[in-house]
Amino acid sequence: MTYEKLWHRLIPLYDADEAKAIVRWMLESCFGLSWADILCGKVTQLSAEDQTELRKNICRLEKGEPIQYILGETDFCGRKFHVAPGVLIPRPETEALCKWIIGDRRRDKEDRNVLDIGTGSGCIAITLALEIPKTKVTAWDISDKALHIASENAKRLGANVTFDHRDALDSSLAIHNSLLPSWDLIVSNPPYICCNEAKEMAQNVLDYEPHEALFGPKEDPILFYKRIGDYASHALRPGGKLFFELNPLTADEVNAYVGNLDFTDTEIRLDQFGKRRFLKTMKKI
Repeated sequence: MTYEKLWHRLIPLYDADEAKAIVRWMLESCFGLSWADILCGKVTQLSAEDQTELRKNICRLEKGEPIQYILGETDFCGRKFHVAPGVLIPRPETEALCKWIIGDRRRDKEDRNVLDIGTGSGCIAITLALEIPKTKVTAWDISDKALHIASENAKRLGANVTFDHRDALDSSLAIHNSLLPSWDLIVSNPPYICCNEAKEMAQNVLDYEPHEALFGPKEDPILFYKRIGDYASHALRPGGKLFFELNPLTADEVNAYVGNLDFTDTEIRLDQFGKRRFLKTMKKI
């Protein structure tokens, strides 16, 4: 089967450029074929065993399974993270959030206590632990599977991160008492897609990625932001910062809610598509 025929089989699901990129990624990762090898027609010279694996992978792709789950990994901020069904696939937007935080925190020389709420694959927590010197990172998630994968990613990449099973919607998090830890930074990319957006989403995302990591509660799409904001308003040290990845459709609501808490100097940034995607705010001193 030629490269041309392979990517054409994915056209019903993806546009031509994306189909080509997906097939090229698979051929390189699974079979070690460079772009030069592909152009020289070496796809047709794979062994019988490899041809069998190739057909199986293409069938999985035709059914809409994300290439990252088939390969078992994805790239994030220059590193490879293991991902599997049940764990959200990291997006380029979240890379941009990490880069904003890294640029912001590198100006500080002291040890920093960082909390990542809803860590998933651990991509944010691990990246911050590796990129910001002397940072002590803790990561929470409600999914045991996500915590296992995140922990394995941290070990493989050499990141010192503490992982805890915690529910971001636990109302007791916001109770102010002496037992609350003091964080210098809290970051979260919570479930934020509104249920009515599902009809516009790609079927491969809806069919394969975990809905609990994608969708905010139907009755209150920004509930995660509220609970995390409430907690951060008590648990951050004065001058500590809260970073969110946002749904542009509810960015104004999140901004308004945070504005009624003990924060100041709130800033919203755009993503690569010009959408309001990120928020940073600071605990009042």
